[in-house]
Amino acid sequence: MIFDSHAHYDDEQFDEDREKVISELKENGIIGVLNCGASLQGARNSVRLSEKYDFFYAAVGLHPEFADKVDEKVINELKELSKNNKVRAIGEIGLDYYYEENPPREVQKKAFIRQMELAKELNLPVVIHDRDAHGDTLEIMRSFPEVKGVVHCFSGSVEFAKECLKLGYYIGFTGVVTFKNAKKAVEVASEVPLDRILVETDCPYMAPVPNRGKRNRSEYIEYVIEKIADIKSILPINVSEQTIQNAKDLLKI
Repeated sequence: MIFDSHAHYDDEQFDEDREKVISELKENGIIGVLNCGASLQGARNSVRLSEKYDFFYAAVGLHPEFADKVDEKVINELKELSKNNKVRAIGEIGLDYYYEENPPREVQKKAFIRQMELAKELNLPVVIHDRDAHGDTLEIMRSFPEVKGVVHCFSGSVEFAKECLKLGYYIGFTGVVTFKNAKKAVEVASEVPLDRILVETDCPYMAPVPNRGKRNRSEYIEYVIEKIADIKSILPINVSEQTIQNAKDLLKI
């Protein structure tokens, strides 16, 4: 049993076989999927998927790649989308300083702050994207103590993880934790309490070993669960059950 806390089944990589894949997910023990918007259209499509499939839920928000598109018209549409009962979070939002072609840092921060304000207003958790922007991400998170959520595909240090935990956030682990060179992710997984861990695909990306390089899908989370169980010297079923409960707690399911 698996709850995939971060997926993008609206991605074009699923255009040819989306319905088939999603029907297989249910048959294969996936009990929940949070499909996260990246663009505004992605947010709309996430809501449509959540309406079509009973075990799908939606997060609506604009990824930092699209930070320059965040204006009051967009915020109003996100607010409207959030009226749907299947919308359980604002995301994915945050900062990405890795790609130079992304909008300027100040533009990203402004968009992130505006969407955090929206989450506070709507009393919804957030799904945070943070890449090479740990300091600024943490500063903005701290300025919204009422907002909780998950730092997805966590790439920071143990120290950064501990600061996120103090703020009431969950830490999201993808297939990266199974990679041979993922020393930092393994260290973080060993330190984060099991009741604050979420497991995710970020599909179609981030497929775990032994499927690295393939199109990712929710069933592959079993390898993430097995790795975390190995790190913590516990049974995979314990990781599975607790991460399902964590996702339900965060998303109020």
